[in-house]
Amino acid sequence: MTTAPRVEYQTHPSQYKHWKLSFDGPIATLAVDIDESAGLRPGYKLKLNSYDLGVDIELNDAVNRIRFEHPEVRTVIITSLKDKVFCSGANIFMLGVSSHAWKVNFCKFTNETRNGLEDSSTHSGLKFLAAVNGACAGGGYELALSCDEIYLVDDRSSAVSLPEVPLLGVLPGTGGLTRVTDKRHVRHDLADLFCTSVEGVRGQKAKDWRLVDEIAKPQVFAQKVQERALALAAQSDRPAGAKGVLLTPLQCTVEADALRYGFVTVEIDRAKRVATFTVNGPDKAQPQTPEAIVAAGAAWWPLKMGRELEDAILQMRTNELDTGTWLIKTQGDAAAVLACDATLLAHQNHWLVRETIGLLRRTFSRLDVSSRSLFALVEPGSCFAGSLLELALACDRIYHLALPDDQVRAPKITVAELNFGVYPMVTGQSRLGRRFYDEAPALEAVRAVAQDTSRGVAGQALDADAAFAIGLATSNPDDIDWTDEVRIAIEERVAMSPDALTGMEANLRFNGPENMFTRIFGRLTAWQNWIFQRPNAVGEKGALKLYGKGDKAQFDWNRV
Repeated sequence: MTTAPRVEYQTHPSQYKHWKLSFDGPIATLAVDIDESAGLRPGYKLKLNSYDLGVDIELNDAVNRIRFEHPEVRTVIITSLKDKVFCSGANIFMLGVSSHAWKVNFCKFTNETRNGLEDSSTHSGLKFLAAVNGACAGGGYELALSCDEIYLVDDRSSAVSLPEVPLLGVLPGTGGLTRVTDKRHVRHDLADLFCTSVEGVRGQKAKDWRLVDEIAKPQVFAQKVQERALALAAQSDRPAGAKGVLLTPLQCTVEADALRYGFVTVEIDRAKRVATFTVNGPDKAQPQTPEAIVAAGAAWWPLKMGRELEDAILQMRTNELDTGTWLIKTQGDAAAVLACDATLLAHQNHWLVRETIGLLRRTFSRLDVSSRSLFALVEPGSCFAGSLLELALACDRIYHLALPDDQVRAPKITVAELNFGVYPMVTGQSRLGRRFYDEAPALEAVRAVAQDTSRGVAGQALDADAAFAIGLATSNPDDIDWTDEVRIAIEERVAMSPDALTGMEANLRFNGPENMFTRIFGRLTAWQNWIFQRPNAVGEKGALKLYGKGDKAQFDWNRV
């Protein structure tokens, strides 16, 4: 159990310490102005607009509020209120005093936040423009890289840089290397020069190297940024006259061994190092028209459940490091879940429905990249149907109880149209596609029993034997063997090396095509994870440990 103070991921603009959020028609401005004395934990100052986890928790919240509370916004300008400084990146002293697990979880969350900007640009028409009005280094430049475009002030001093390798002996931790090549197509040799330079690149050279999109002199910088923000807004289909939905605070009861929300419960067995997530289906009839959905607001089941599940995942990842196996369960009426799915599909182009699908897509992806063993348990009363079936498909194994002599109580799963690509993984594949390697015969067999909720076509509710037969269950023990088989599987899992399991699970979960996001979460973070533990970075004479102390790092020169 983590002994440090519990990290909460809920906040509100009235509580922000580091960001200023303002609105002007289709343009929102998200200005970073970090309070150096307001770090999430003691032991460091957030100087020069450097950030820690608390800064990114606010950023994540702000972007979510723009998505849901301000549908009229089409472009978000990200800039700084500090003179001559945009953002100097992750706070080095924070990293120096943090545990390895904290550093890795911090990088994962910041990766997810930045990937979320690109996700909204791709799927929701929300565009992001970085107005870099000062020095922009490390994670600050990585934040800019996640935007659609970067404008850099041409004042002879402001530069962009990724100085982690020469200064700290580590890698840019939130996708910098990958976005420089895969997204901005910076030439390989120029990228090599850039990533080994402490000074960075400024002005026309930054534009020529494709590190930024445009430069502008200080006297016209604000005007050029505003003009481009309006041009990007013109490309968006977010509704100018729509009324937003207030993201009311989540109600979460934190107990010694549990988190309890409205539709999500997490029960923690620390002795066994196991947590059980139970996600509940709708508890009453849900709205079916866009007008009724907007009226329901944050209480609409898919939106409320998605927000609660996201918060639970984040809290468990950060606050319960020793709980390495998560059991995923559902409870409720599968028909009610499928009815919500039908509404999601029928109105998927409505702005609020689209944003809710986006929230669910990103939340399911948080489950994919969590360094935890995931087992789904399909038991009596389960509602693994449609959207909630994604939870099982995200798991490493699915155990489905067989009750051949009691079809009424026998738990069943239902595949729906949403499972074939509405919630893609970061690979771009559906979880069904990942499961069956996009092989046509297997997917056609699954589609043959699917429920097409877009047309109201009834599908089959599959019991354990039927699910096992088409590859949707890992094991289908009957009630005689169920308790022992599940218990033994869990006991065996928690007895294995967490390090080996983390590496194994990530490799097996992402077995499909590689893209920029899989490289960031897989290849890059694997290397970063290793480098963060090496003496060259974190030893007593390592570059990260000695940063700011005036001493020169002492490296082990062996290439490994």
